Amino acid sequence: MEYWQSVILGIVEGITEFLPISSTGHLTIAESLLNLQTDAPGVTAYTAIIQVGAIAAAIIYFWRDIVRIVVSFVKGLFSSHARQTADWRLSLAVVVGSIPIAVVGLALKSVIENDLRSLWVVATALILWSGVIVFAERAATQQRGEHDVNPMDGLIIGVVQVFALVPGVSRSGATISAGLLRDLDRVTATRMSFFLGIPALTAAGALEALDQRKVISTTVVWGPTVVGIVISFVVAYATIAWLLRFVSGHSLITFVWYRVILGVLLIVALATGFVAAT
Repeated sequence: MEYWQSVILGIVEGITEFLPISSTGHLTIAESLLNLQTDAPGVTAYTAIIQVGAIAAAIIYFWRDIVRIVVSFVKGLFSSHARQTADWRLSLAVVVGSIPIAVVGLALKSVIENDLRSLWVVATALILWSGVIVFAERAATQQRGEHDVNPMDGLIIGVVQVFALVPGVSRSGATISAGLLRDLDRVTATRMSFFLGIPALTAAGALEALDQRKVISTTVVWGPTVVGIVISFVVAYATIAWLLRFVSGHSLITFVWYRVILGVLLIVALATGFVAAT
């Protein structure tokens, strides 16, 4: 991989990781347009590892919240009084909600990295999950805030997060939709998406870096990979700040239009042979 290709992919990752438009889908599209073999082991590993930059941005941005959640969880383990607080319920929601994607992600790792790495899958998921987002926006009452979050919210949002293992669905699109359907307000649902994304993406990136370090060294090599991580960090930090401001006053329907148009264009491009499926 050339350094300029890594810069482009780092920008794509940073912009799309936390928006409800699918970072994996966009990276797959970008890699195809850059004439990279999207299902090659080195490219697949690179796609997962540069998420480290985006998740580092989220960790720094939400550092105070993370400390608050961790401290509340630890206190709740030893104090019945601490278990009566909203922060304890939130921390438990994050812990419980992080389990489903870890279990399914490990169990279906080979399928996710191979069978689902097709632009046909991306295009279909972009369009179909848009319907879920629209339904969630229309059905949501947004009557509950962060102090109302409970472990059941975390479990349900965490289960729905599993669908994001399909490229094109979008992890944030899945989790925010689930949060809205639990009647959380849009900002709380978005913050929950970040809180659940931090452990999921950190684990995925670290595992991929350990498992595929030899593959990266002999294919993509670490120079471009590190550049991609740094670029994704900078761009993702700015994207996080923008998204939180955006959802405080706007629905996700804007992203739905984008998803559907991109999905249709991608189907046309695939059908005409302009891009290859893998």
